[in-house]
Amino acid sequence: MNHKLLPSFLLTLLLLTSSLLHAATPVPKAPSVGAKGYLVEDFHSGQTIAEKNADQRLEPASITKLMSAYVIFSEIRNGTLALEDKVRISKKAWRTEGSRMFVEVNTQVSVADLLKGMIIQSGNDATVALAEQVAGTEEGFASLMNHYAQKLGLRNSHFVNSTGLPHKDHYTTARDIARIARALIAEFPEYYQWYSERSFTYNGITQYNRNKLLWRDESVDGLKTGHTDSAGYCLVTSAERDGMRLISVVLGTKSEEARADASQALLNYGFRFFETHKLYDSGSKLASTRVWKGTVDTVDLGLTDTLYVTVPRGEYKNLDASIQLQEQIIAPVSKGQVLGRVVIRLGDQAITEKDLTALNDVAEGNFWQRIVDEALLYFE
Repeated sequence: MNHKLLPSFLLTLLLLTSSLLHAATPVPKAPSVGAKGYLVEDFHSGQTIAEKNADQRLEPASITKLMSAYVIFSEIRNGTLALEDKVRISKKAWRTEGSRMFVEVNTQVSVADLLKGMIIQSGNDATVALAEQVAGTEEGFASLMNHYAQKLGLRNSHFVNSTGLPHKDHYTTARDIARIARALIAEFPEYYQWYSERSFTYNGITQYNRNKLLWRDESVDGLKTGHTDSAGYCLVTSAERDGMRLISVVLGTKSEEARADASQALLNYGFRFFETHKLYDSGSKLASTRVWKGTVDTVDLGLTDTLYVTVPRGEYKNLDASIQLQEQIIAPVSKGQVLGRVVIRLGDQAITEKDLTALNDVAEGNFWQRIVDEALLYFE
């Protein structure tokens, strides 16, 4: 069945009262940037605004440390690690090549300082030290990275180290990186603030964040740079303007300036030509439907998560919402059970679809209720 979602007052009211009832702004092609792959998407809706080779497996270089951070933050959340814990620096961590925090072998450094060294200074030594603290060895930590990658739904990523140093079996994609970035921002806002810090001083040595956009664009508050000779110059950026947050991923450019310019161009494009709106809150009633053989005749339906959509500027008024429900719903029904879908269209294009779930339980009816409904169903 396909029903127009007229009962939902929220979308109707917003469509009627929106201040953006002007003619749609023509949307040009996305900027042409010199990168092996890129993607820009909205944080809230998860919708892609522009992409190139977004699913091509590429070397991430130090962008890898976003995945490492997600694992470490998850371990802190799980209670197996604490910011105040002291980590003894091993010879392996101390000797790790590439960018450094300049920790000394056999010294003890807090998890909090090592995280800042990893995030702000991109210290490979700090990252390996944290990996060893969490999993005993960096190899063990890489297996944890792949475990969490599966939980996040990363389809084209595989990690063999915590730092992003080159390896033929170490790869990811622009789309997978964007998913990691969204998870970091959504799940760990208390730690995300470190990605906006411009410098960090440890052991008398001050180093500056390599993300040039933190100085150029006040709306930018993260995330991570990366570079090796084989991967090129990479940058993952997040910025928020007027409540709209975008994430851009740029992989494989030719210079620090090129990755910053490409990221800035993609962000400006997304903010200039697109807008994001919240349509429905999680748990709000969007519809009711008949339940057979239950203690009550109907069940309310809604969304598990808040629903956002991203559309070209000026097109919000042209959105259309409809629902698709199961033909027959038989009790018992459990809260959270999927019973249909809500489909949001712009013209002929379905721009997003989400499951509709039961907002309450419906128990199986007594013998008489079941017999009556069985008879009624016979004539349906």
